Amino acid sequence: MLSSSRDRKASVSTLLRLLATSLIAGVLVALIALPSVGGVSLTARDTADGFMNMDVAKITRDPAERTVVYGSDGKVIAAFFDEYRENTTLDKVAPIMQKAIIAIEDARFYHHGPLDLKGTLRALSRNASSGGTVEGGSTLTQQLAKNMLLNNATTEEGYKEATAPTVSRKLRELRLAIQLEQTMSKNEILRDYLNIAYFGAGAYGIQAASKRYFSKNAVDLTLEEAATLAGLTKNPYAYDPTLDPEAALLRRNTVLDRMQQLGTVTAAEADTAKATKLVLKEYKPKGGCESSRYPNFCAYVYYEAIDFLMGEEKPKTEEEQQSRWEIARKQLLRGGYKIYTTLDPKVQKAADSAVKYATTPKSTRVNVNAVVQPGTGKILAIATSKKYGNGPGETTINLPADEAHGGSVYGVDAGSTFKTFTMLEALKQGLPISTSYTSPATTTVSGYEDCPYAPSPTGRIGGGSWTLSNASDSEAGTFNMKNGTWLSVNTYYAQLQKTVGVCNAVKMAEKFGMKRTNGSPLEPTPSQVLGVNPIDVVHLAAAYAGIAARGNYCAPNVITSIVDPKGAKVAIPGVKCEQVVDEQVADAATMILQGVLTNGTGRGLGIGRPAAAKTGTCENYACAVFAGYTPDLASATAYWDYRSGVQYPVTGVYGATIPGPVWQRTMVNALAGEPVQQFRRPTRDFGDVKRKGLPNVIGKPVDQATHILRSAGFDVRVAAKPIRSKARRGTVARTSPSGSADEGSVVTLYVSAGKGGGPRR
Repeated sequence: MLSSSRDRKASVSTLLRLLATSLIAGVLVALIALPSVGGVSLTARDTADGFMNMDVAKITRDPAERTVVYGSDGKVIAAFFDEYRENTTLDKVAPIMQKAIIAIEDARFYHHGPLDLKGTLRALSRNASSGGTVEGGSTLTQQLAKNMLLNNATTEEGYKEATAPTVSRKLRELRLAIQLEQTMSKNEILRDYLNIAYFGAGAYGIQAASKRYFSKNAVDLTLEEAATLAGLTKNPYAYDPTLDPEAALLRRNTVLDRMQQLGTVTAAEADTAKATKLVLKEYKPKGGCESSRYPNFCAYVYYEAIDFLMGEEKPKTEEEQQSRWEIARKQLLRGGYKIYTTLDPKVQKAADSAVKYATTPKSTRVNVNAVVQPGTGKILAIATSKKYGNGPGETTINLPADEAHGGSVYGVDAGSTFKTFTMLEALKQGLPISTSYTSPATTTVSGYEDCPYAPSPTGRIGGGSWTLSNASDSEAGTFNMKNGTWLSVNTYYAQLQKTVGVCNAVKMAEKFGMKRTNGSPLEPTPSQVLGVNPIDVVHLAAAYAGIAARGNYCAPNVITSIVDPKGAKVAIPGVKCEQVVDEQVADAATMILQGVLTNGTGRGLGIGRPAAAKTGTCENYACAVFAGYTPDLASATAYWDYRSGVQYPVTGVYGATIPGPVWQRTMVNALAGEPVQQFRRPTRDFGDVKRKGLPNVIGKPVDQATHILRSAGFDVRVAAKPIRSKARRGTVARTSPSGSADEGSVVTLYVSAGKGGGPRR
């Protein structure tokens, strides 16, 4: 029995080799007829063994397909593709379409194997008599094999190999065709051919072609439409009806004649179809982020998805990095993935509307905006006032993002929004909120310690002295952590940073995910407390979301899941969250930042519910920034000239003048109808400043009022412009705050201009 089994196996093997030899002999005959190949000095017998041993099993049968991106509501927000294709099943292709493609491409499709020797010899005879190539002998299976090999070429070298007019290429196609015939039914081969074939005008596959030319599904094609599409595969460019309608019409009628000759349609049906005008109803598919309703969010997803598809293993060289990135990019464009994202349409709409404030899409001055969910790091919206694209006045730089997500390497400075991290470090170290410093308009702070810094030639950076000034001369006096933050006093924070240490302040910012826009660490110079490191608003919003989540920082993330064409989930990195500071420390910081909106530089930018924020004005007016949050939403906005904030400063613009209203409008509309959430008050004693009643100085001369308030332990600031008031000219009309204030805090005096004086609106 064992011997008999071996004999049968040997017989089968012999038959397969004889079949291979016969098939190779046939294909070589066809090859000899092709002028581009020339003479062939290869014998079928010598190559039979190597032919059957070709490894073709791993060649994917899945043609390139577009990747679709969805928002959190399940609606499509973008599509990525380099080949517009929508794979379909055979039952969703009109039977007349199936018959048309078989009639013109491979009439004996259901009656031969991978190679149609009869058809090849017929083609050889016709080609020889005409002196050129007038008829191909390839079967649909061979054409499918050729297209599959092309589809699997991921490099330029691979593409050249898959299209080269060589014997080895033809043999590899034939070997794959045999594999397909052995493992697939004829209908499966027809289905895959219809999905992979190119039909011109950027349409790959029959479903895409039906939509591209006739704006309908393949199942609804009529006879004349089916004949038009079937005629395209021979030469998609020459017969493209959008380029040459007359050539397309002649080719369509050739297909109809062939269908009549084979009995697929009657003479009457063919005549009626040929008499029908070629009528197109074009659909021009749009892909990429330029065509998305949310282009900046889309761009962030694009780069994040490529990063995920590259895998977590770090490349060893820059060349390897570039190669892997390009492979992952092609995989994204051709892989047919479904990418589900964190985009919230309501929040995105609010952000899109808000960035229009005080600028236009044509202006070089831009508003950018990012919204992140505390406790999850989910990016809910990314917006900019600049139109995304390659047209005049447009840009494909993802201005709200870092370089890794399509943004500029230069980013935008953070301004005084970075003071918050020094404040957090101070609270963490146990410094009381009442910590006070005499903070003049200009000061020099000496004795900063060096910090380790790898890019530095000495390996250290940041020490020595620093001379700086406040934003205006009126910001001078003795300040504590509360009013120093509310009024954003530079000279106060320079001293607070020296106390806690520059290195520690920078480490605190990095705990909350802050880094330079190019991905490198923050430079730990003393001036970092004023936000001189270039950053992006997405990571700034995520950092403030971490404070809102009581110190639980989650890295910003935009993709919730990726599903491949077969429905399997692609492994992606999990969301990284970490409790980076004690909850009580974060609560104390929030308590202080709430005062920015009620008593500080952000006064008047409240949103009708508990909120905390920090303004930021960049050095030399290079930009203006605003970041703030509620317990359930955080947003960061920035305004600058995207050509270069240094070369084109936005003089006179502060964090509260343009970015502040953008933040306010975003938050109000994004949270409309949502339940009001309350912040947690710290239960630990953080040495808060004591509250004291304010002496009544209304109606008193400015000098006298100033003396009274300072004697009571308050600092005094006089508003620059007088206001209309019933009070006598030159006396105090009102104070801010009024009634009571924190001990040592600044009280602003508003001087009366009388009933008829003061600025007019």
